[in-house]
Formats: sequence, C-alpha cells, structure tokens
Amino acid sequence: MADRQIASERIGDARNALAESEGTVLVGRSLGLRGAVNARDLGGYRTVCGRAVRGGVALRSDGLNHVTAEDLDPLGALGLRAVVDLRSADEIREAGADRLPDGVTAHHLPLLATDFDIHGTLRSAFADRSPRKQRALLGDGRAAALMTGLYRWFVTDPQARETFAALLRLLAAPDGVPLLFHCSAGKDRTGWAAALVLTALGVDRGTVLADYLLTNERSAPVVDSVLADFARRGLMREPELLLPVFRADRDYLDAAFAEVEAGWADFDAFWREGLGLDERVLAGLRANLLDGDGS
Repeated sequence: MADRQIASERIGDARNALAESEGTVLVGRSLGLRGAVNARDLGGYRTVCGRAVRGGVALRSDGLNHVTAEDLDPLGALGLRAVVDLRSADEIREAGADRLPDGVTAHHLPLLATDFDIHGTLRSAFADRSPRKQRALLGDGRAAALMTGLYRWFVTDPQARETFAALLRLLAAPDGVPLLFHCSAGKDRTGWAAALVLTALGVDRGTVLADYLLTNERSAPVVDSVLADFARRGLMREPELLLPVFRADRDYLDAAFAEVEAGWADFDAFWREGLGLDERVLAGLRANLLDGDGS
C-alpha cells in the first residue's frame, strides 16, 4: 500500500509543519500497519507559538483488532506505554479485542451515544436488505445528520466530555507517553480526541482540520473495498448511502467546535469548565507532547 512507502506528508500550511534537514515534513506519518491503515503520528505539527508536537509520543489509529503478526514488531518498536480503546463493549465483542505487544497497558474508555449509535444503525441497515428501508434509514441526508448529531454529542454530553478528559489526563501524566488512542475507524471519536489534543497544544484550526481529513486519504482503499463487497454480496443496492458514515467531513468537526463556542466563552473555558481540566493537566500535556521549553 502506498501509505507504507510515505515517510512524510505535507498537511495544511507549510508554516505548521516541522521541516527536516533533507526537506521532508514529518506530519501525518503513517505507522505502516497492514491491519490498521489509519494509524498515524500526531507529531510534527507547529503551534501558533512556533513549537512543534513531538513525534512518536501521541499516536492515533483505527482499531487494533486486525493487527497482523507482522505488525506486532513495528508496534513494539514504538515503545508504547499505553493504548486507549474508545470502542464500546459491543464493538469489542463483535470485532475483537486489540492485539498489542507485550508490556503495553490497555485502557478501555468506551464512548457510546445511544441517540447517535452508528454501530447500531449499520447493524439495522444490514439486518434488513430492503433498499427502501435502507434509504429510509440513511438516505436524504439522514446519515450525515446522524454524524453531525454525534459530533455535537461529543461536546454536549457530560459523560462524553469526561471520557475525553480521561484520555487527556492519561496523555498528560508523567511517564504516560508514548500513548496510542483509537476507536473502530480512527475517524470520529479518535478524530475529536485528536482535535482536542492539538487545539490544547496551540495548533491552529486549519491544521487541526487537515489532520482530521487525512483519514479520508488513508482509509479510502478500505472504504472502497467494503462498499464494493456490500454490493457484491447483495447487502445493499446503494452502498454509497454509507459514505457519510465512512468518511470524515469538515461539517462534522465544525459542528463539534460550534458546540464548544456556543456553550463556553472560548476553548480555555471549555478546558476548565467543560472538560474539568486544570492548568496542571495542560502543563503536563505540553511537557509530554511539545518540543522545547516554550521560552
């Protein structure tokens, strides 16, 4: 796969990337895992103050349940201290638990929105192969509305905020990194978590969005294959109805940030009042994830 040959990616404005001496830009670096094509490094992004996110300390991914035997060595070479799984218990039961190298601490922080249960919606779509019912469930903007509602829920639901805050505390803890966090596709729950991390570190919104949308590039071969398989097996007459669920969309991320702006004076207030995090956590996050001392 092409991703495995890419040492670096240019994402967003070049001012927000960490240039190496040979001219490459180490942002969005794929971890090269066959069983987790959306696994990548958050390192390399520049903050508005000119500091850079350290490479190899905060990693985001799709599920590690399909990690191959060949993937375990590169995973082990990352020196991971912890992996955070944001999937629900049902997702883990149906798809399988993570395959991890020895010595990695696993944390399960399930995020499940009963009113915006994407997993359940897909299960319902496949349970009844009626094209009419599938269109009624997902068509005419319903799938996109479900996704937008999910992203708003990330911000408005107190338990969801606490779960994201728990992940941020783990990233900020002494000896807490390297840490990898993931959900199923590494797109929605993982995408908002990465957006929170980068925003808290001082990365500009455009670069945060670019990192979020990189999922579409990394996951495109898998999404295309899955949709073709659904059509071939007769599970769906219109598998393209699932595209709003399978793809990252800036409107989704914008919806989450809009809820932050509607409920709190600014991101700092959201950090303190919405997430319940203090300056010590922010200082720990910056100490763990940023190069330099900020002077």
